[in-house]
Amino acid sequence: MDSAPPAPPSSPSPWLPFESRRRARDEKREAVLRAAVQLFLEQGYHRATLNEVADRLNITKPALYNYFRGKDEILFECWSMGAELVDGVITEINAGGGSGLAKLRKLVHAYATLMATDFGASLVRFDLRDLAERNAGVARAAKRRIDATFRRYITAGIADGSIRPCDPKLAAFAIAGSLNWIGHWYRREGKLSPTAIADEFTVRLTDGLAAEVRLQMTKKTPRAPQGRNSGRKATGKKRTGGETG
Repeated sequence: MDSAPPAPPSSPSPWLPFESRRRARDEKREAVLRAAVQLFLEQGYHRATLNEVADRLNITKPALYNYFRGKDEILFECWSMGAELVDGVITEINAGGGSGLAKLRKLVHAYATLMATDFGASLVRFDLRDLAERNAGVARAAKRRIDATFRRYITAGIADGSIRPCDPKLAAFAIAGSLNWIGHWYRREGKLSPTAIADEFTVRLTDGLAAEVRLQMTKKTPRAPQGRNSGRKATGKKRTGGETG
């Protein structure tokens, strides 16, 4: 008895597989966020409109609502993207070894670099009062976690001897305050790259805390020998009678 003929190949599904659809949606959401964060930083959140965001993406304004419920949600997601980048840096630093000073330097460098990006700048350029109360609470908690991480690394450095004794809270405020301003003044058309800025800030903001630098500064330098002629003027003229030898 002949076997049944093979079934014809099934026609391709008109729908993308679930993972592909989710990935495509995620890519489109990120495209919206990138366009929005640029516009918000350029014009300010209140002046920028969703119509302008849609125009930059060459889509209609109603199409934006396939991904976000409103402008304030887009703002929060832009802020969240920046916060997630910082969280990723902290997770990586915590997973590695090193002294408190080494960890602090890594965080300062990474944070300075992120401040020169759109999503990083959104952490300091956007007003949390523009967010829904629940989202504002999430953002405030994330800011506290970042501040606590700076303090923790400084405290650990004091304990392991890599950082000289200081007030961790004040030191963390000074460092974070300096880094946050990068998000306000950095411009892509400037002469310095984000890496160059991060290198410079890492040196300026951590060398003053380093215990080894303090030890070098407190070493006494040899005094020049004091001879009878050491007090004479450079012209070689002898001193007048009112001076002592």
